[in-house]
Amino acid sequence: MLTAIIFIIVIGVLVLVHEFGHFVFAKRAGMKVEEFGFGFPPRLYGWKKGETIYSINWIPFGGFVKILGEDGDTRAPTSFASASFVNRFLVLVAGVIMNFLLAAFLLMIVNFFGLRIGLIDDQAGSAKDVKVQIVSVTAGSPAETAGLQPLDTIEGYKQNGSVVPIKTTKDVQDAVASHLGQSLTLEIQSGTGVVEKTLTPRVNPPEGQGAIGISLALTGTIAYPWYEAIWRGISDAAFLTIATVQGYYALLETLFIHGRLIADVSGPIGIATLTGAAARVGFNYLLQFVAMISINLAVLNIIPFPALDGGRVLMLIIEKAKGSPVHKSVESWINMVGFYLLVALMLYVTYKDISKFFIK
Repeated sequence: MLTAIIFIIVIGVLVLVHEFGHFVFAKRAGMKVEEFGFGFPPRLYGWKKGETIYSINWIPFGGFVKILGEDGDTRAPTSFASASFVNRFLVLVAGVIMNFLLAAFLLMIVNFFGLRIGLIDDQAGSAKDVKVQIVSVTAGSPAETAGLQPLDTIEGYKQNGSVVPIKTTKDVQDAVASHLGQSLTLEIQSGTGVVEKTLTPRVNPPEGQGAIGISLALTGTIAYPWYEAIWRGISDAAFLTIATVQGYYALLETLFIHGRLIADVSGPIGIATLTGAAARVGFNYLLQFVAMISINLAVLNIIPFPALDGGRVLMLIIEKAKGSPVHKSVESWINMVGFYLLVALMLYVTYKDISKFFIK
């Protein structure tokens, strides 16, 4: 239930920010905004302020801004269709801009308050709360048999009746190397507190698994002063945008050229599950995850595909190039086909999510 509530709040914020971008730019361009809605109809509640109806609708996963003449059905002076090319272009990309700005702002907060990351040698001295943590556990290994879990912290090991503290990943490697074929008791900090886990490092482990079957990382919390957090938030958002564009390129390439969908694509169920997991790890991790979703929403919407903002931008550019609007019936048909393709894709990834998370 808590995961569902957090997910609805996250989606609500992302949608409101995106649609608020369209709303503000339309207002600034002198267009009449007939309705600013959170969620999709049927309408639950609405109120009118000035010329705009503000509504809350029954289906919470989405939102919309209804601008006079956006479908080309009127060319009144305050309509979308009557606005200049520049103003219409800015209105269409405003949602994408706002999603990027939201991601940058969230990443500024993350950089200011700090986030636990894997450290390299020159970062260890400036990090806080440095720990040696387990990154992964190999199936069937002594570590799995002993009950070790990813994100567990190795605090020390028993030696001659006393506890030897662990400060670096090399300390763990040395402890394991000195106990090959012998019982080794580790002190582990997990979600339930500090516990002892006893295992026997293998003398001849399978190739690539190591004696106990774990991979380790030295982690710590890195935070920056506010003035540095600002530019780091912007640069992190830009880096994340580039990585997301590359990811979508790979997705579309495999989908349209090779006829298959990349296995790790997630729909609403998968994103909701990951949102809950991020929230359980910590608030800053949730902010970072929301920033990632916001960037994904921005990149997805600017793709020149029918029914998306990018598709409408493409139609606007075609109109500018040919000197007249694309025929309304043609544009409506293209958008309808694009919409149904998006729905089909969403149903497919939702089925994959259900299979992944609920069907064992």
